[in-house]
Amino acid sequence: SQQIQFADDMQEFTKFPTKTGRRSLSRSISQSSTDSYSSAASYTDSSDDEVSPREKQQTNSKGSSNFCVKNIKQAEFGRREIEIAEQDMSALISLRKRAQGEKPLAGAKIVGCTHITAQTAVLIETLCALGAQCRWSACNIYSTQNEVAAALAEAGVAVFAWKGESEDDFWWCIDRCVNIDGWQANMILDDGGDLTHWVYKKYPSVFKKIRGIVEESVTGVHRLYQLSKAGKLCVPAMNVNDSVTKQKFDNLYCCRESILDGLKRTTDVMFGGKQVVVCGYGEVGKGCCAALKALGAIVYVTEIDPICALQACMDGFRVVKLSEVIRQVDVVITCTGNKNVVTREHLDRMKNSCIVCNMGHSNTEIDVTSLRTPELTWERVRSQVDHVIWPDGKRVVLLAEGRLLNLSCSTVPTFVLSITATTQALALIELYNAPEGRYKQDVYLLPKKMDEYVASLHLPSFDAHLTELTDDQAKYLGLNKNGPFKPNYY
Repeated sequence: SQQIQFADDMQEFTKFPTKTGRRSLSRSISQSSTDSYSSAASYTDSSDDEVSPREKQQTNSKGSSNFCVKNIKQAEFGRREIEIAEQDMSALISLRKRAQGEKPLAGAKIVGCTHITAQTAVLIETLCALGAQCRWSACNIYSTQNEVAAALAEAGVAVFAWKGESEDDFWWCIDRCVNIDGWQANMILDDGGDLTHWVYKKYPSVFKKIRGIVEESVTGVHRLYQLSKAGKLCVPAMNVNDSVTKQKFDNLYCCRESILDGLKRTTDVMFGGKQVVVCGYGEVGKGCCAALKALGAIVYVTEIDPICALQACMDGFRVVKLSEVIRQVDVVITCTGNKNVVTREHLDRMKNSCIVCNMGHSNTEIDVTSLRTPELTWERVRSQVDHVIWPDGKRVVLLAEGRLLNLSCSTVPTFVLSITATTQALALIELYNAPEGRYKQDVYLLPKKMDEYVASLHLPSFDAHLTELTDDQAKYLGLNKNGPFKPNYY
C-alpha cells in the first residue's frame, strides 16, 4: 500500500532552542509570541505575558469557559475590529440575510482550523448565523489576532488560539476542538491540512463520519490528493484553493498588496533599485512580482514550470536559477508551496543584510532548521524579525521564522478575503446539503456556477452593472443566459 507523505508532526513545527552559540536568544518563544503589535497592531495586556493561556481560568460574560484565548478582557476591542471588517465583507453579510429564513447549515458541526483574524471571524459568525455550531483553532502560530479570538469566545464560539503558540500548544488546540464529549464534528474547514491530518491519524472513527472537508491551501489540497490517490480518503472534499474565486483573487490580488505591507512593517526597506528574487511564478508569485516591479525593484524569478517561466519572461522578468543570483540579491521571497527551496547553502552565500521571507502557505520553503546551529547567533530585533549572524559578522534578516509573511507580520486586505470566505461558506453549504451520491469519496472543485455567484455578490461594492446576453447571443455562444459562462476546466 502506498505511504501517505504527511509531514511529521515534529518536523512541521520545529522547536525553538534556548541557546545558539555565543549568546542566548534575546527572547524565548513564549515571550516573543506575546508581541502582537506587528499583526493588525493588536492590543496586548503585557501584565499577563508570562502566563500561558492554557494555565489560565477564564470565563466569558455568560459563564462559559469552553475556549482558550490570550485574554478574554480584549473581547470588546476585538468586536470593534470584526465590525470594521464586516463593512468590507458585504457578500457574507448578504449571505446571512438571504439565509435568515432557512438555515442551510442547521445541524452542521464544523471544526475549523484557519488564520484567526477579524476577517475569518466574520466567516465563522456567518456560519453560526446559518445554523452551524463551530469549534475553531489556528492554522498558524503567529497569525492569530488575540483580541478577535477573545471576541469570538465572548460570542460563544469554542475557539482555542492565541498569537505565538508553541508547537505543543498548536496540536493541543487542534485536539481540544476535535476531542470533546457529547459533540462530534461532521464538517471540516481547513487551511493547510493539519486539522484533517490530525483527525485522520488520531480519530479515524470521527473522520469516517465527516460529511465533507473544505480545504483552501496548496499544502492542504496536496495532502488530500495524496490521501485520495492511496484510496484512504473516505469523505468528499472540496478544493477551494483551485477555485477561480480563490486562485485569481486571494492568491494574486491579496499578495500583490500584502507583500509590501509585510516587508515595510518589519524592515522599513526601500524597494527602488533593490534586487529581489521571487521563487515561484504562480498566482502568488505573479502578485508579488507586480507589486515589487511597480516600486522600481529589479525582479528575478525562479521557476520549474516552463509555462509559468514563459509568462514571467513575457511580463518582463529575468528567469534564473537561485544559485545564479543569490550572492547579489537584497531580498529573497519564496512562494512555491514546496520544501527546501532556500537551503543552508543558499543562506551561506547570501550577502550581508539580505532579507529572507516566505509567502507560501507552508513553513518548509526556507530551511530554517539548518540555521539552528551553534556557530550562528540569533538576535530578535523586533517582533517576527530575527537577525541570523554568521561567525564573520554577516547578517541575514529572517522574517517570521520562515512562516507566512503577510499573515504573521501584517494584515491582508479585507475585501479580497471576503471573496475567499464566501467561497468557503458556499462550499460548506454545498457539501453539507448535497444529496446522497452527488459527491463520492474524492476531491472536487467548486462548481463554476458557484464561483460566478460569489463574484456577482461582490460586484455591488463597485457599483458594477453586468450586461445580459440576448436570446440570440446566448444561442450563438451555446450558453445559458444565466451562466455558467466558464467551462469547468477554467
